[in-house]
Amino acid sequence: MAKTIEITSQNFEKEVLQSDIPVLVDFWAPWCQPCLMMAPALEELSEEMEGKLKIGKLNTEIPEHQALAMQYQVQSIPNMKLFNGGNMIKEFIGLRPKENLKAELEAEL
Repeated sequence: MAKTIEITSQNFEKEVLQSDIPVLVDFWAPWCQPCLMMAPALEELSEEMEGKLKIGKLNTEIPEHQALAMQYQVQSIPNMKLFNGGNMIKEFIGLRPKENLKAELEAEL
């Protein structure tokens, strides 16, 4: 029963860049209503795609995380970036239905 994991500036390299499986990183903020609406879908997808995909959430409001958001050119949220083999391979911007996101992710995996 997978759950989304908290991504921080301290664990980003280990959890995302060095991961054995692809990782979807959700760059979000607590004040962002579309981000909050996306959260349940991401939780469900983390369970449905367990073993094929890991899903993590990085709170862009935490000052030490802002450098990562800038590094990966996050200009609007929700902004989800798919990493595989240490590289960002796909970006998903904005609120989307869970089934649409799942189909988009499966096309990349």
